[in-house]
Amino acid sequence: MENFKVTMENRLRGNMKMSEAATRPGASPVFNCRLSVVNFAFRRSRILTLVRKEFIQIRRDRRLLPILLILPVLQLIILGYAVSSDIKHLATVICDLDRTPASRAFAERFATSGYFDIRHRTADERRIKALMDAGQVRVGIVIPPRFAASLARGETTTVQLLLDGSDSNTANVAQGYVTQIVNAEATRIVLERLGPRSLPPMVLDPTVRVWFNPDLKSVNFMVPGVIALILTIVTMTMTATAIVKEKERGTIEQLIVSPIRPYQLMLGKAIPFVIIGYADILIVVLAGLLWFRVPIAGSFGLLLLLSGLFIMTTLGLGLLISTVSQTQQQAMMLGFFVNPPFMLLSGFIFPIASMPEPVQYLTYLIPLRYFLVIIRGIFLKGIGLEILWPQALILLLFGAGVLTVSALRFQKHLG
Repeated sequence: MENFKVTMENRLRGNMKMSEAATRPGASPVFNCRLSVVNFAFRRSRILTLVRKEFIQIRRDRRLLPILLILPVLQLIILGYAVSSDIKHLATVICDLDRTPASRAFAERFATSGYFDIRHRTADERRIKALMDAGQVRVGIVIPPRFAASLARGETTTVQLLLDGSDSNTANVAQGYVTQIVNAEATRIVLERLGPRSLPPMVLDPTVRVWFNPDLKSVNFMVPGVIALILTIVTMTMTATAIVKEKERGTIEQLIVSPIRPYQLMLGKAIPFVIIGYADILIVVLAGLLWFRVPIAGSFGLLLLLSGLFIMTTLGLGLLISTVSQTQQQAMMLGFFVNPPFMLLSGFIFPIASMPEPVQYLTYLIPLRYFLVIIRGIFLKGIGLEILWPQALILLLFGAGVLTVSALRFQKHLG
């Protein structure tokens, strides 16, 4: 740091001598023009020196560099598998009260569907309640007595479905799975006994075509969202902690008394994390392509360009957090306080349309909402700026506003 101060002071003295020469009587316009160019280069060299200093600190911190470059990939892999709306392998208990080949074949339909894991088989209905109370199963299927005999006589028989309603989403999905399997089995029995002519003619025959995600893989929907979430954490939280770290070490005072101006200090602290943010985008997108096989249907260059608008907002929030925090722990806590609303109210997991109407209005204040529309639109739909310009404009306004407020508070704080 001492070498850094000496270098900056020497450059300042040289710049002041040239400024004094420019104010002498008879200084030529050409000399003044050259001086303006030198002043601009000098100011730029200050910022570049700060950026270089920040990268040296990051490189020396053996714990920070893996967090910035390796942890995002691990988060992508973990969240890509964990945060999934595909519900499979539901723990299931079969209560077969008939114990015939027909009832066992019917139960096997659930085991081979891929949606249910038969963990227990019992002949006592009370056993189902005990297993659900213990959390060992989520689905119970009761096959009634004389199941095979009723089917042989062509009579209607009822199969009971018991669901753990503590997780309503899982219960609804499981109910849909069971209904599909039962309907398919009923159709198969009718076809075997009466032939194809026994089925009523189809008045309407729907043809379903899924656009943008034909295989309905939830990972294709989640991976772009995880990229946006990782970018939020890295650029916002790390920027705040990097500035607060200078306060804790006492080096912020040395930077204040140096010839560095507040905006140069702000840029010197923010630019490295802009570069790291873009590096994380490249790394995570590459991991998504190679690991999850999530294709990019749109322009990758447009993705990088519009990501810059979102980074403006997160960097501004990071600078704002640094002005109200005195320790790194406070900055981290404030960052974690901001991240959950971003994740829950942006449409990352839960659809905004299903939220209560007052909460839907609140989501308009979350910048991540607009960036998710952009990144998912580019990844899945392949759309361009002619459609995404409203979201891009809102992010630009958000970024400019937050950066302006943060810069004013930052300069006031240094003053």
